[in-house]
Amino acid sequence: MSEITGNQKISDSPTPIIRDTASFAAQTESTSEIGRKQLINRLNYLNFKDDTVIVNLVHVKYGSVISLKAKPLPCLDGYLECVWSETENLEHKFKTHRYRNFIVPDPHHPLLVEAELVDLTLDRISFRLPETCREISSRRINRHSCRDIRVRFIQNGTLFHGDLIDFSPASFRVEITCTPPQSFHWINLESSVHIVFTANDEVLYSGECEIIKQTSGTAIRSYVLRPLHSRIRRFQPKEFRSSRHRLVPSPDVIFTDPLTRKTVNLKVVDISGSGFSVEETEENSVLLPGRVIPELSINLAGILSIRCKAQVVYRNIQPHEEKTTVRCGFAILDMDIGEHVRLMALLHQATDQNSYICNRVDMDALWELFFQTGFLYPEKYSFIQANKNKFKETYEKLYNRNPHIARHFVYQKEGRIIAHIAMVRFYEYTWLIHHHAADRRAGRKAGLSVLDQIGRSINDSHGLHSTHMNYVACYFRPDNRFPKRVFGGIAEQINDRAGCSIDAFAYFHYRKGDTGQWDLSGPWSLRKTEPEDLVELESFYRYCSGGLLLNALDLEPSMLDRDEVGREFEAVAFRKEKHLFSLKRNGNLKAVFMVNVSDIGLNLSDLTNCIQTIIVDEEDFPRGTLLMIYSLLSKYYENDYVPILIYPASFADRKQIAYDKIYNLWILNMRYTDGYFRSIDRMMHHRHE
Repeated sequence: MSEITGNQKISDSPTPIIRDTASFAAQTESTSEIGRKQLINRLNYLNFKDDTVIVNLVHVKYGSVISLKAKPLPCLDGYLECVWSETENLEHKFKTHRYRNFIVPDPHHPLLVEAELVDLTLDRISFRLPETCREISSRRINRHSCRDIRVRFIQNGTLFHGDLIDFSPASFRVEITCTPPQSFHWINLESSVHIVFTANDEVLYSGECEIIKQTSGTAIRSYVLRPLHSRIRRFQPKEFRSSRHRLVPSPDVIFTDPLTRKTVNLKVVDISGSGFSVEETEENSVLLPGRVIPELSINLAGILSIRCKAQVVYRNIQPHEEKTTVRCGFAILDMDIGEHVRLMALLHQATDQNSYICNRVDMDALWELFFQTGFLYPEKYSFIQANKNKFKETYEKLYNRNPHIARHFVYQKEGRIIAHIAMVRFYEYTWLIHHHAADRRAGRKAGLSVLDQIGRSINDSHGLHSTHMNYVACYFRPDNRFPKRVFGGIAEQINDRAGCSIDAFAYFHYRKGDTGQWDLSGPWSLRKTEPEDLVELESFYRYCSGGLLLNALDLEPSMLDRDEVGREFEAVAFRKEKHLFSLKRNGNLKAVFMVNVSDIGLNLSDLTNCIQTIIVDEEDFPRGTLLMIYSLLSKYYENDYVPILIYPASFADRKQIAYDKIYNLWILNMRYTDGYFRSIDRMMHHRHE
């Protein structure tokens, strides 16, 4: 490539008259000087990273400034040679502009170098470095260059597309393309715009902004935008929020910024199971409300590293005498369920050193607790003792392999288990709470403590997609005073069956017998449940109860063929099957049977290994017909005695079906967790008083 004519030194060029150099002047606010040796080290570091310097050129006549990127070659002494990164239209630019200086970029302390021009060609530029150069501060908050970030620019129903050019939390610049019949006249500079950043079809930011300035252009324009809000509401506001902890040592949050492609490492100020806050210097901040970080790591002293997806929900500026900092809060959007349990286990220990989540349990001590507290009372034990070895195997897998489908909470002192509660994800979006047992010698507080633990766990967990937790449910006997007071009290506190409902089931064991002969071609038919059956079931249940039973037990038409939770069980060597059948008479729906088949002992009352029956129409429904259906469906079970649940329980009374007990099914909608905590908090304070 030929050499440009007139490659004179800068001292040979006439000093231009600079008329419009606001951005150039801002770049030259000096702070302190550094020597040539440090400058050379910085330049060689840029070469090592394959990064660039910014060469400023000034228009000879008009004084306007343009900046070009150039890659520095290795520098040994005071001579520096750089290769142009962009060569488009250089010849024309060199005819109208003269070299002025160059900038060594740095997120903390960029350098302004008034170097002497030695040579200038269409390939490269070379300098003689000065003895000193200046550190500069271009802005109160540095703006970071971005690439490959697409922008959606939305205002008053009109969508423009473009690219993000550079970015800071205070303002950023986008380049928007106008595609006919669109017109830039459609953009009202006095109205806010909704901006969305995306990369690879993933949303990285969404927020309302105001327009600060724009360039002119027919097809392409640049807009400088300022975010309007310092806080967003990602989730429904709650009275009882997750407990925040300041850990020592403080964890680090580490991520690769998807906008700048640079690694960010920040200290955690406080953390909970649902979010955390960090602090960064205002000058080099990169976080603003609405930003999504697809993957970051929370690292605790190299011992514990937890990955998650998170979103910035607030940004608070905190002035200090030495340096202004910014406190930013993150909401955790998703996290592997196993890693989230590890995080909660750490935080629960920080709250109370006797509280444990999914810890390794001494199984003999746990079984002893179940017997001593009367949780395994004689009648219940009589049904499980024949299969006690299978029960032991199931619990060994549940408690010492920590599968994603189950959690347990233990209150333990001096190695002795005082209270216990567990939960299992048995339906697609519902976790079943069970096995609540507490040593009364330790007082009621221990039993309430694990209820508080499990409450805090679901409060922290339900917003994460990986937990699949829209509801939690629990079976309890209404004649058992403690759970009646706890779960009944929560339902009374919420006082809304869309938020918390209780439905009563009759429970008994059906003994297998000879199925005999039954003509299915008559008025009665037993078939796999169809979507229209569940529509009719919904109409019946809304009239009869209006609670959460169908939603929580996957009895909605849209859930008929869903079995993700069954695959989760299979992946960890557990068994879970669900079979739905509809009983009809002359084509009219009489009952729906949900045949749940799981490992013996997953639930000690086998409520996860039973035939759940919902009677829709009891007219012309003989008791013998129902028992015949149980005889047919009992083929799915290995044991001679099959647990049965019937809803409504009053049907068993009217049809004179003998049952062992009543079980209330309590269901909580996760949008109503405040009512749970109000009730538990009231009971704990009452006990304390």
